[in-house]
Amino acid sequence: MLGCGSYLPAQILTNADLARKVDTSDEWIVQRTGIRERHVAAPGETTSDMATLAARAALAHARVDAQSIDLIVLATSTPDNTFPASAVTVQAALGITHGAAFDVQAVCSGFVYALATADSLLKSGSFSRALVIGAETFSRILDWTDRGTCVLFGDGAGAVVLDRQEQADQGEERGILTVRLRSDGRHKSKLYVDGGPSSTGTVGHLRMEGKEVFRYAVAMITDVVEDAFEATGYTAADVDWFIPHQANKRIIDGSAHKLGIPPGKIVVTVDRHGNTSAASIPLALNDAVADRRIKRGDLLLLEAMGGGFTWGAALVRW
Repeated sequence: MLGCGSYLPAQILTNADLARKVDTSDEWIVQRTGIRERHVAAPGETTSDMATLAARAALAHARVDAQSIDLIVLATSTPDNTFPASAVTVQAALGITHGAAFDVQAVCSGFVYALATADSLLKSGSFSRALVIGAETFSRILDWTDRGTCVLFGDGAGAVVLDRQEQADQGEERGILTVRLRSDGRHKSKLYVDGGPSSTGTVGHLRMEGKEVFRYAVAMITDVVEDAFEATGYTAADVDWFIPHQANKRIIDGSAHKLGIPPGKIVVTVDRHGNTSAASIPLALNDAVADRRIKRGDLLLLEAMGGGFTWGAALVRW
């Protein structure tokens, strides 16, 4: 990983703002989720707009030129259009006319899935340098009369630059050490959007059985993380920073506790960003890199769970 970047829309929607729209309160939202505010895209501001700005920031941080990128993998559940992929819009905006660009869709697990996809393609030798982006405008698919969902989500984008490099014969392995992915389609009805091109011909709105999602989350997350530890030989004690999907503070704390990761090693942005789905991990990563908590050589544990259900974990040496 050569660098990272992020973008958040200018408009901030606080819990107090939401309390004027639906039957809720700051106390109710904070107690159940840990969220205090979230960012909302401006009218006309699209997923690809935010993804492009995050990508530019990541390229600047990595100190590489856009023309060195030959692969773009964009994780999103809220693309600009049904097709083409929003990734090709980002590709064009960056002035790149070579290589490949495409979207992946695994909802909140999207960034982990995109990371695994780019990692595999780089290791195959097909590409040399990749942009992996998570970007969402979930504000466009929310039912703003449903207090159980509209208080949870926000908009934003985060990106990382991955470079294919030969590992030295001696010394600590760098980069993506392992990615473990899971899904179970039997849980579709617990978190989904009630529309789509082949079903209703509409975009639809997000629907969620919150208690059911919470009930499964911690067990699924810890299971896939333990699988990542087994694959690499590392343990929770070796992790420098735990960067979970920012869905709910109680899920984050419960997962960390079950894994034996102390609170001081958890990167938390859910209070300021809300749940930004596929964007949440790279947004949190960039936050901790920007304030210099994360340093070169640190071992990072990334994990996420999303609709489907999908879930996954990655161990990364920064």
